[in-house]
Amino acid sequence: MKTVARWPLGFILSLCCWQGALREAGAEVEVLTGTSLTIDGQVISDRAAVVGHPTVKEVLAAFGRAEDALQKQDLEALMRFYALGYNYNGLKQADVRRVWGEVFDHFRTIASTHHFTEVRVVRVGSHPRVEVTCTGGLYAVEKASGRRVTIDSWFHEVHYLIHEGGTWHFLGNAGNAPTDVPAWSAPHHPLF
Repeated sequence: MKTVARWPLGFILSLCCWQGALREAGAEVEVLTGTSLTIDGQVISDRAAVVGHPTVKEVLAAFGRAEDALQKQDLEALMRFYALGYNYNGLKQADVRRVWGEVFDHFRTIASTHHFTEVRVVRVGSHPRVEVTCTGGLYAVEKASGRRVTIDSWFHEVHYLIHEGGTWHFLGNAGNAPTDVPAWSAPHHPLF
């Protein structure tokens, strides 16, 4: 019996898991290959053209600023990412501020991933709005246990952003949100 052979295999597997944990800890905001941009009725499918479009660059920069604030646990800077009229299933800015405060109280080494697969620019009244289809997650280390956890994850969630004060801000959902949320109802992704 070769018990020695198990040691290298176990070491390699643990190293792979450790490297995966490191990769998971890093933030990532990415426009995936195959992502389309719809603007002014035109659909742009060329990745270089999508990534190079000024609106997409601005949206990526807004997510980058939010991620930087998240990693620094800078609540004031993070809240600047949220639109004044933020509304996600009845949650307003004050609610999200409270939730982020609780996240910062209980977790460290916080990072998120955002993988965009569709970007649509639409006009709602006089304001441009961006609808970004995104898959991603929010990851952290629990302060109490030291365990790495997934706080939230989403698949093909549509993020709504509005252009206010010269930059893009997270608006929440498409509208028609209830004015209050029943106690038994938990919105799926109130943070990003």
